[in-house]
Amino acid sequence: MKISSGLFSVVCIVIVVPSILLIYSMNYETARSVDLWFTILAGIIDILAIIMWFWIYRKILVPLDKMRIAIKKIADGDFDYGLDEKDFVEIPFLYNDFEKMRIKLKENEEEKILSENAARELVSNISHDLKTPLTAIRGYVEGILDGVAASPQKVRDYLNTIYNKTNDMTKLIDELLYYSRVTGNKVSYNFERTNVKDFFDEYVKDLYLELETVKIKFSYTANVDADTVIDIDREQIKRALNNIIANAVKYMDKENPEIHLIVKETVDAINIRISDNGRGIAEKDLPHIFERFYRSDASRNTKLGGSGIGLSIVKKVIEIHEGSVVAMSKSGVGTDIDIVLKK
Repeated sequence: MKISSGLFSVVCIVIVVPSILLIYSMNYETARSVDLWFTILAGIIDILAIIMWFWIYRKILVPLDKMRIAIKKIADGDFDYGLDEKDFVEIPFLYNDFEKMRIKLKENEEEKILSENAARELVSNISHDLKTPLTAIRGYVEGILDGVAASPQKVRDYLNTIYNKTNDMTKLIDELLYYSRVTGNKVSYNFERTNVKDFFDEYVKDLYLELETVKIKFSYTANVDADTVIDIDREQIKRALNNIIANAVKYMDKENPEIHLIVKETVDAINIRISDNGRGIAEKDLPHIFERFYRSDASRNTKLGGSGIGLSIVKKVIEIHEGSVVAMSKSGVGTDIDIVLKK
């Protein structure tokens, strides 16, 4: 325990100084009087004990009582109730440890509140996102049952719409289930030595066809050595890339939509950039897009829906690969998502 020099000074003043003065003030016969000396020493000890008691009361007991009150306040949920550092000059370590505990508990409580609010918002979002296709499905089924779809072609069109709506619901539920697994560290990653160029060349084959069906121009460039390899979980990296591209498609608002995938190699990393010329992301939303359950005002105010966890899954997957992901965007112009994977 670190104790200040205050107590040491008191001891010196009460014992050492009086002893020196006593020695100089006493004659020879008095100095030889053992009884007198012990009487004086006992008096000094009594005085010292009283001073010590007052010192302990002021410097130890009073601060401990204040800490007791503070602990009770924290137990009652008041995490803003702090202590005055000046009251703990003699026991600073106790004050420092208490403050660390208080701040940590406050942060945990704030995180808990944020999580609860996010969970409530998620339930609201999911309810809306599931209700929308369910309402549509019900309408089309009623149309078939009531004979509104009078021709075989009309019935087929209705059934195709119902099929697409159920696919949307399945994707949403799968995304939620996957997110619960990945955040609970229940996803098994299968890292494999992978040729970078072969991996991306294969990946974009299906992507060309998918984006062509929604009339989005897609370009792919790979500036990577033919023998460059990297340890990755191929399926999880594909999932991360798909989530980014799905987001770009969802918020595309241009007459001539474009998405570009660029893969470059540096000395110690693989840099991946996915760019689009969509609506972009507002500046105030940009720092939060990789947070779980976060949905920008634009996404809330459209019929596009979404759980707000697609990009948070991207971040989690890339972090498991010890990489990084950042976004750059300009509202109305487009968005760039940059991923760095270490070799």
